[in-house]
Amino acid sequence: MQIDIITLFPEMLESYFGQSILKRAQEADLLNIKLHQLRNHATSKHRITDEPPYGGGGGMVLKPEPLFAAVDTIVSAADGETAPKIILLTPQGKPFTQTMAAELSQAPHLVFVCGRYEGVDERVRQHLVTDEISLGDYVLTGGELGAMVIVDAVARLLPGALGAEGAAETDSHATGLLEGPHYTRPAEFQGHPVPEVLKSGHAANIKQWHREQALRRTWERRPEMLLTAELSEADRRFLAVLALESAEHLATKSSKK
Repeated sequence: MQIDIITLFPEMLESYFGQSILKRAQEADLLNIKLHQLRNHATSKHRITDEPPYGGGGGMVLKPEPLFAAVDTIVSAADGETAPKIILLTPQGKPFTQTMAAELSQAPHLVFVCGRYEGVDERVRQHLVTDEISLGDYVLTGGELGAMVIVDAVARLLPGALGAEGAAETDSHATGLLEGPHYTRPAEFQGHPVPEVLKSGHAANIKQWHREQALRRTWERRPEMLLTAELSEADRRFLAVLALESAEHLATKSSKK
């Protein structure tokens, strides 16, 4: 996968992309990340990339010329026959999800445009980018953090990126549920033991425990996710038990008032 990122601050991304899983994915030729300094595509004497907005208002707006030029350079140099997805990081975009990460991981080439200041010239939205993505309902200083988050989420889904086959398939949100708890050594810490089932060596029981714990955690923290998750009959029976437990807890709590 080829990923190009257009930014005014490439130094902010270099360190993160040179560490851990992302570093190994690049060394294994699963991923190639290239950072592009937007100022290098500005044609004015002082490499100006932003101007005050027409009509007044606070902040500065990124100019269209350097952004179009940067994308043109990237697309012209691309080897692939398929046009890349050109993604603008903006609070006005679609909220990023695990499903979206999975979809993007199938694309051979992604180009990220990191917004800054008050935003980008509207002609960039209308005539250059193909997608607009937001991390959530809040505003950041620029799109660089968004690019790092999305590249990280996408890269770990590339076959071989995590080492173990299928390692990402049980992550939170990957199955429509939150992931359940994990334990490691020591077997007991400050009086808190590891559940016996995890030390039993019984694969079927361990698998069932993990599934039930994922259901329980989702029920407790993100119950709305259960409305769209793929559930088996065994899952539904366990959720019925959780509902009964919840009702009994509320009844006991009410009787103590």
